[in-house]
Amino acid sequence: MEKLKLIAIMVPTRSSRARTLRIYQRYCDPSIRLIAFCPNDLLWAKRRVIGLSAYKGRRKQRVFPLPDVVYNRCFNQKTETIARLEAAIGHNKCFNIINFFNKWYLYNILKPSGVSPYVPDTYLYDRDELPGLLKRYRLMYIKPVYGSMGKFVYRIEWMETGEIHVALHSLTAKFICNSPEDVQKLLDKHLDGRKYLVQQGIRSQLLGRRYFDFRVLMQKNRSGQWAITNIVTRFAYRQYFNTAVCEAVVDAAEILPLVFGPNEIGDIAQGLEVTSRGAALAAEEQLGLLGELSVDFIVDTENRLWIIELNGKPHKSIYEDLKGRAFQQHIFRRPMEYAAYLAETKAYPATPSDTRLVTRPDPKPAIRTDAPPSTNNPAPSKPE
Repeated sequence: MEKLKLIAIMVPTRSSRARTLRIYQRYCDPSIRLIAFCPNDLLWAKRRVIGLSAYKGRRKQRVFPLPDVVYNRCFNQKTETIARLEAAIGHNKCFNIINFFNKWYLYNILKPSGVSPYVPDTYLYDRDELPGLLKRYRLMYIKPVYGSMGKFVYRIEWMETGEIHVALHSLTAKFICNSPEDVQKLLDKHLDGRKYLVQQGIRSQLLGRRYFDFRVLMQKNRSGQWAITNIVTRFAYRQYFNTAVCEAVVDAAEILPLVFGPNEIGDIAQGLEVTSRGAALAAEEQLGLLGELSVDFIVDTENRLWIIELNGKPHKSIYEDLKGRAFQQHIFRRPMEYAAYLAETKAYPATPSDTRLVTRPDPKPAIRTDAPPSTNNPAPSKPE
């Protein structure tokens, strides 16, 4: 009888093991024995792990050998536990090594890559550079280097009236400043001790007077290759710019004809696919083995696509309103298929020289504020 592949999903806490196991168990091949565990369940000295598994229709906790493959579902910035696991079970046997991405580091991965034309200009926040950047772009966003769900994202726009509107989540100005120096003082009060980015603002198209984006879910398949699982459109609430907290999620196939002409849709769909795959490959080359990520695009007023964000642990709950669609089962099946693929490939020991297991320092490219105004973001003829 063929030995079962022991696949483990690592989750943040013991309380999240049961739900994770229930979701993914139904999508496992019969050749897989699936367990869920958290980092505190690892018994390093014994080379064992305490895991929750399904047995004869019931969930049961027991001690298992270290797994053949680990699917990381912790929202982590660092790689120490994964590095230690790889040292024990073999290199390239853990995927989603890091899934809480450093946006500054990621920008410096994507900007010199083949997807560079789709990436807005981005700078590490420096209060002294802020006036020059604001004069150049007129519209920009201040984001935490480590952030999620659009929290603590400031939208700053220099209006034709001379006022500078500063908004948080909604389009309604929370603060109104009279000069870039006033903005500096305001941010001094409201930005905490974390690192922040300044991102070039893109004047996005609206549908029904609402902001929207296209989220492309990229996952590895049974052959270990990146493939698109689905593309959805997320609509922000009216008068809000944050699509991460969305009012509606719709299959992108229904929205593309509303945004693009019939002769454009094919090229746009291909652009979404090729660019998302390029972004995934570039990220994985530097961050280490990944099995899934999402790429968020917006469309500007000239029908140009822009990458706004990459997410290493895409929220799968947003697809719940799309039940019955053909892609629904792939969202959870593909990570299990990819885990099986890794289990069947030969392992070799991880070494300390494997740079993908090390958290890299932030690169610091020079910031230029003397460049001419960006042609991708001209000053608006009227406020949005």
